[in-house]
Amino acid sequence: MLARLFGRRDERSAAAADSLYRAVVEAARRPVFFAELAIPDTLDGRYEMVALHAYLLLRRLKRDHPATAGLAQAMFDRMFVDFDNSLREAGVGDLGVGRRVKQMATGFYGRIAAYDAGIDGSNLEDALRRNAYGTVATDDGTLARLAEYLRLADRGLATQATSGFLAGRVSFPEVA
Repeated sequence: MLARLFGRRDERSAAAADSLYRAVVEAARRPVFFAELAIPDTLDGRYEMVALHAYLLLRRLKRDHPATAGLAQAMFDRMFVDFDNSLREAGVGDLGVGRRVKQMATGFYGRIAAYDAGIDGSNLEDALRRNAYGTVATDDGTLARLAEYLRLADRGLATQATSGFLAGRVSFPEVA
């Protein structure tokens, strides 16, 4: 069924994407983000952490484009199938799911642009304040700590071999 929705995919890419996505979710669900870094432990907060980790991985995969293009697309597709399923499990009606997933996708692309500008420049904390925290107030020290984690993760992913990603392996650092 997914092949019909998203076109024919290489099964190895699909399996690797599934493993990578599971690693993204595992990293995003670390209690430190919610307990120490004050990310709201809500559907929105969990989305933000998955989006942040997916962004980091997709940024790294983009570096080796076209070798990783199929894998990046498969991981992106896997993520949004999961978002769709999560909305349905949360009780969002069939008519509202498509609209909400479209909003999530649009928001994700906005986060990519904001995080790219921030991680490559000096306004990462502002991007995190707007996205990861939304309307929740946080202090500058917490923002700086999350920004440092992003930079550390970005550098760590840059050192990981493309062959590992293609085999479905990725490692995210611990939060300092």
